[in-house]
Amino acid sequence: MKILLVEDDPEISGMLRDYLVCENFEVVCAADGEEACKKFEDGIFCIVLLDLMIPKISGMDVMQHIRQKSTVPIIIISARDTELDKTLGLGMGADDYITKPFSVTEVLARIKANIRRSTQYAAAVQPEEPVELTLGELAMNLSDYTVTKAGEKLDLTAKEFDILKLLMMNPKKVYTKAQLYSQIWNDAYLGDENAVNVHISRLRNKIEANPREPEYIITVWGIGYKLGEVS
Repeated sequence: MKILLVEDDPEISGMLRDYLVCENFEVVCAADGEEACKKFEDGIFCIVLLDLMIPKISGMDVMQHIRQKSTVPIIIISARDTELDKTLGLGMGADDYITKPFSVTEVLARIKANIRRSTQYAAAVQPEEPVELTLGELAMNLSDYTVTKAGEKLDLTAKEFDILKLLMMNPKKVYTKAQLYSQIWNDAYLGDENAVNVHISRLRNKIEANPREPEYIITVWGIGYKLGEVS
């Protein structure tokens, strides 16, 4: 499996590359945003590790470039550790956020969790046996992992797809934020609601006619979220 590592600090880049190579990953390194975009175009990657503060093209712009073409999992690794930075990064399309300094074992665990989620798409459903979930104008095809609304294709990230799929497959169930985090991120919930909130907000912006008055993803105050009853 091939990883794109975008990091301008040669010490950090070398440390991560050597560790991940020992864990049987192939690592392609880029030291600036321009190089990152070019190398992404030239390869097929299972995950992207992305620093935000890189030369030439910012990390945020690199992420936007990738998101226009792919739903590959993106993990931001940054010294920026404020809630605003995390919210912005996740809101722009990242699947996970790790702050510096970090442990390489934590990075490896996050990589494996995100790859595990993304690779599950290809496993279960055979193309000749399409499975479709519908709710109102929404249609989710589990054979080619597309979502449409009124026939128009929606561009969802892997995490957004997983959240919507979980809710559509369990229309009567109310999920707490801890349950959503545990099932979608495959990781222990440590009380950080930010990742769940940001992804729910982004998903609503894509599927709701009015995200401020959602019909498809309903907030159950004090508990969590559930699927709306849309005819």
